Amino acid sequence: MIYVYQYRLYPTPSQTLELNDWLRVCQYWYNRQLGERFDWWDMNRCYIDRCPLISSVADLKVKPTQYGQQGQLPGLKKDYQFVRSSSELLDFSRVPANTLQAICKQVETSFKRFTAGDKNGKRSGKPRFKNRARFRTLNFTGSQKGKFSSIGYFGAFVITKKLGELKVRMHRPLPDGATLKTSSVTKKADGWYLNVTLDDPSVPEPVTEVSTWDNSLGIDAVLKGDDYLALSTGDKLPSLKPLRKSTESLTKVSQAKSSAKRGSRKRRKLARREAGIHQKIARQRKQHRYETAHSVVNTGAKNIFVEKLNLAGLKKRNKVKQDDTGKFLPNGQASKSGLNKSWSDAAFGMFLDTLSVVASKAGASVHKVNPAYTSKVLCYRNIVAFDSLSAREYRDTELGLTVDRDINAALNIKQRGLQVFPVPKKASKRKGIKIVRDLERSTVTAMVDVFRRIDQAHTTASVYCVVT
Repeated sequence: MIYVYQYRLYPTPSQTLELNDWLRVCQYWYNRQLGERFDWWDMNRCYIDRCPLISSVADLKVKPTQYGQQGQLPGLKKDYQFVRSSSELLDFSRVPANTLQAICKQVETSFKRFTAGDKNGKRSGKPRFKNRARFRTLNFTGSQKGKFSSIGYFGAFVITKKLGELKVRMHRPLPDGATLKTSSVTKKADGWYLNVTLDDPSVPEPVTEVSTWDNSLGIDAVLKGDDYLALSTGDKLPSLKPLRKSTESLTKVSQAKSSAKRGSRKRRKLARREAGIHQKIARQRKQHRYETAHSVVNTGAKNIFVEKLNLAGLKKRNKVKQDDTGKFLPNGQASKSGLNKSWSDAAFGMFLDTLSVVASKAGASVHKVNPAYTSKVLCYRNIVAFDSLSAREYRDTELGLTVDRDINAALNIKQRGLQVFPVPKKASKRKGIKIVRDLERSTVTAMVDVFRRIDQAHTTASVYCVVT
């Protein structure tokens, strides 16, 4: 398994200045390569549905490639490079060669995804030129543990050819038997960090067991109140909402920064404070998703079924509405913006990625299922119990149960993963949804017992409150 460890670096003032110079050189080298590729792109293409107003009779340029641009480095290192926009003189010879070569590969990947797409044929957006705030990472290849190459690790220090010894806080040791693949140094709001990519063969690959009712778990994403996830066991895990809690302080600092003069010392100071708040939010969210993932894995389930969410579609803006005269009509986007912010604050996509990693280390596997109709159909009967989003509970008078909407959806997701959930069909607008399925008695009993246990827990808690 390949994973990443991150450690805090404590460079000396002289080393900090050197690292900042490296970042500036690498930023310029990235933008220069990207500019060459855009020049080739504009010169060697033409539209198929129109004729260009200006035609070029010059010879076609050779397409820039990773190794072709990498071949420019020996010439760039011979003398200082003058930057006209900032009147700087940059020294390429001070930066490690493998760091500059890694940028060539980075540009090649970004431009290839823009022009040709990834392995699935999906194209990315146009790569952007990076300013100093967006270029923060230096990559080192050929890293080894205990050996002196471009970067080596000896106890509490990192040894580099160009900088010497860099003090690092090794809050956990590198695992024995793990192969050190690559390393990178990142500049964040509060300092410098070292990222170490390790390939550990001692971590076993997850073996997918046959899914049964006992070794499976269904999870429903909840975006209501203080709940984050609903489990098919009847439990609910709390949410954190770090962005909502820090909105007031973040807004105050952001507005003060926007009103400050560009390039002033005050604006730079407020920008650092704003970056610190964003970093705090990111760290709170990361800690919360790891704690939540471990809580899910500690249930002992070997097959975890989650919703296959279309997060991009859920956060999409509403369509514009206009009347016959062209006047814009209310389309509900004002309230939808608050919902989009809640989806972003919850970060379910990042949580599912974290859950997959944590589960694989524990020998479990995560499966995504289609969540269609799982929040509407009653899990132990062939009826639609929840017609609207406002219906959060369903009272079953026959069994004397109070069915929670989110727990019911988690049980349906578990059934969908076990392939025992029906595929409802819309018969007509008058008859509604048609549901036909055969439920096993043991499955129905297990689901009913979940809601009975929840009702019993609520009754016990209410009685305790009254006695107290």
